[in-house]
Amino acid sequence: MEQGTQGFTGTGLPRAVRVPPQMMAADVDRERGGPTGPAAGAVSGEHTRGEHTHGERARAERPPAERPIRPVVQRSSVRGQILDALRTALVSGELVPGEVYSAPVLGDRFGVSATPVREAMQQLALEGAVEVVPNRGFRVVERGARELGELAEVRALIEVPVLLRLARTVPAERWAELRPLAEATVRAASGGCRATYAETDRAFHRAVLALAGNQQLVQVADDLHRRAQWPLGGGPGSRGRAELVADAAEHTALLDALIAGNVDVVRALVGEHFRGGN
Repeated sequence: MEQGTQGFTGTGLPRAVRVPPQMMAADVDRERGGPTGPAAGAVSGEHTRGEHTHGERARAERPPAERPIRPVVQRSSVRGQILDALRTALVSGELVPGEVYSAPVLGDRFGVSATPVREAMQQLALEGAVEVVPNRGFRVVERGARELGELAEVRALIEVPVLLRLARTVPAERWAELRPLAEATVRAASGGCRATYAETDRAFHRAVLALAGNQQLVQVADDLHRRAQWPLGGGPGSRGRAELVADAAEHTALLDALIAGNVDVVRALVGEHFRGGN
């Protein structure tokens, strides 16, 4: 798709992020090479340490209650919002595999400059979700069933041994604390929204693995899980509501087996869960 003409189906992604005006202003400043106005000198190092202009001295002498409150705008907060919205669009299929998306056009739709969009897309490129197309933008990677199967295999190699070890060592009351997360996946599946279900699905798996006390394990497994949720190429490739409901039911069944301490049932359930690529 040519730059400047692509868009999303429906209205989800363009309205997914509302960037506060002050964030947009700060974003524009950075696009132009830095902040403008009185703060520019302080940021660029225009005044050496110990030197103050008359205006700076006057501001410094004001009581704290009289000093104007200037919100500190974090650049990463805008980029983070855009990244979250783009990840949601990947899962929902609004970012279509094989299509090319321009950062300036997406920036217009989000109401921000192209810079945070480009930065978010570059992060997605590192994650393998998109690839750079010189002078055009970013193409959403087309995945096949083989890649999905490989991801499921790697996830199983990492998560299954940990789950079986935890099934033998974690007390029932700790597993019971995860019941609200399992129930959240059931509600999300019933609603049929793939993006919402993807978030609750990963939240449940993260909470289970977190009981191992290994944050690196949680991060690696969550990254693999996120990649496994992207749709296949050649169309949306999405699971229907019935498949989501069945997947969520496996979460509650797994939790019941963990609470009961039935390791054999846990082993059978996690094997089936990862064979389904969930």
